Amino acid sequence: MELNKAPLFAAMRAKMEWLSERQKILAENIANADTPGFKARDLKPVDFTEYLKNHAATELALTNPMHIKGGRDAQRFNFTTVISSGSETDPSGNSVAIEEQMMKIGETQMEYESATGIYRKNAQMMKIALGRQN
Repeated sequence: MELNKAPLFAAMRAKMEWLSERQKILAENIANADTPGFKARDLKPVDFTEYLKNHAATELALTNPMHIKGGRDAQRFNFTTVISSGSETDPSGNSVAIEEQMMKIGETQMEYESATGIYRKNAQMMKIALGRQN
């Protein structure tokens, strides 16, 4: 089994992919802060706990016809963009609040850094368990 196909690593990669996409959408919101009629957008949250439950099985090597077939490969998410709710709309119809977007960007950055740290530590643990130090 490839390390990057392990359920935990697949979920962490999906989480980082979601956070990257969210960061891009939040940056687009800020870039359009003065565009009349522009509605602030965000990504619909994804339940990564549910993802882990659905992808917990690993794929087994079938070196013998008597082996049991394992789980399916990790699959990428299709992210859903939604209109941000709760923001006030200015007279031009624009609903981007710079302060709100900056807070979301900060949260997203902290989550991404946490996810990459967890990913890196788990990869190091797996390498140590396999007897590799580099």
